Amino acid sequence: MLMPSLFHDSFVDDFFDDMFSFPTMEPVFSNVASLNTMMSTDVQDLGDSYQLEIELPGYNKEDIHAELRNGYMTITASKKGENEEKNDDGEYLRRERFTGECSRSFYVGDHVKEEDVKAGFENGILKVTYPKKESTPQIEDKKYIDIA
Repeated sequence: MLMPSLFHDSFVDDFFDDMFSFPTMEPVFSNVASLNTMMSTDVQDLGDSYQLEIELPGYNKEDIHAELRNGYMTITASKKGENEEKNDDGEYLRRERFTGECSRSFYVGDHVKEEDVKAGFENGILKVTYPKKESTPQIEDKKYIDIA
């Protein structure tokens, strides 16, 4: 007996797979980077400090902002663009605009101040270095109980 293609062997599996899959915005950001790899970060221990290497391909230095607030460093990259093609008469054949922003936060500690952070951007990689928390020896505060 012929069955409609809707009822094939894996209909139930496909139904639930489709229900939990979400379309990506990748075509919108194709000029910037894939969402799956956006802001990939490597964290390196340099002994007395940490270094973050954040991949931001397609962005310029002017597109990137870093903020330090309440022990969190937030890196934000935003980009706007427009592709415009006209024929000889100046009429639009195609006109596209895109805008995109990505952001990522890292806990660096309350001890880190803005002047302690060093950052540089080269070849699509943002390198941010910040000091480790200085270990201060804790003085044990002994409390005695009076015995009557």
